[in-house]
Amino acid sequence: MEIEKVKCLIIGGGPAGYTAAIYASRASLEPVLYEGRVPGGQLTTTTVIENFPGFAEGIDANELMSRMRGQAVRLGADVRRGEVSAVDFSSRPLRVTVDESHQIESEAVIIATGATARYLGLPSEQRFMGMGVSACATCDGFFYRRKVVAVVGGGDTACEEASYLAGLCSKVYMIVRRDVLRASEAMQQRVLNAPNIEILWNCNTSEVLGDESGVTGVRLLRKDGEVFDIEIAGLFIAIGHHPQSELFSAYVETDANGYIKTDGVSSRTNVEGVFAAGDVQDPHYRQAVNAAASGCRAALDAEKYLKN
Repeated sequence: MEIEKVKCLIIGGGPAGYTAAIYASRASLEPVLYEGRVPGGQLTTTTVIENFPGFAEGIDANELMSRMRGQAVRLGADVRRGEVSAVDFSSRPLRVTVDESHQIESEAVIIATGATARYLGLPSEQRFMGMGVSACATCDGFFYRRKVVAVVGGGDTACEEASYLAGLCSKVYMIVRRDVLRASEAMQQRVLNAPNIEILWNCNTSEVLGDESGVTGVRLLRKDGEVFDIEIAGLFIAIGHHPQSELFSAYVETDANGYIKTDGVSSRTNVEGVFAAGDVQDPHYRQAVNAAASGCRAALDAEKYLKN
């Protein structure tokens, strides 16, 4: 089987991957980028992006990703459809298999595979995705100003989301399946002291309610068997994220939750020539602009590595 040899391979087609391709192209690294299963990444699960700099009226998420992709291609990146199915980082050059058949050897690899939000798994949840169901309050909270919303979850992320939304919305319900919060004491106090946050203890979401205009409520099942509905305009799922790092974990060091560890503020991993960018190594911010900046750093790090 013929093996393709490249200088810089980028795995993942979201804000981090496309930005890495833009910078790598300008550095004459002749990058090849494989977009993976979801071109554009997690961002494409939302609708209008209000907080990406440069777009005063906001921009459709798919259009933003299309523009990033187009910019990378115009500057010379070889952007391809396809999914990396195996890697071997045990020796040089770095070896990658795409779609279980195509073999590539690369001098540098940038991992930008992102993370996916964990959802409840309800058919009704999927039906209203982007129509009132979201996994990012800072991305979509603006659309629910002065409205009633709910947050599912009881950890730090859920408390952070609820606190953020409390500054925008008239009321925030927190739907917590236990009788305690799992969040840190400081985050618990912030939620408990907010006058417009109401915690619904011992509750599971059984169905998302809505119509052609979007979410109108949720049906809840309390531990004692009580079933009741609440009226809301938006539902924010905050039960965690899953970094797409399994493919690399035999070689690249990750934390307890699967996020790839990088060296300080750089994008360097513990494997020489392998860099990580975006949500796959960012358990904290998970914003498109931050992922793009991370992609920039990864390309600059790869350039420095390849030219030394």
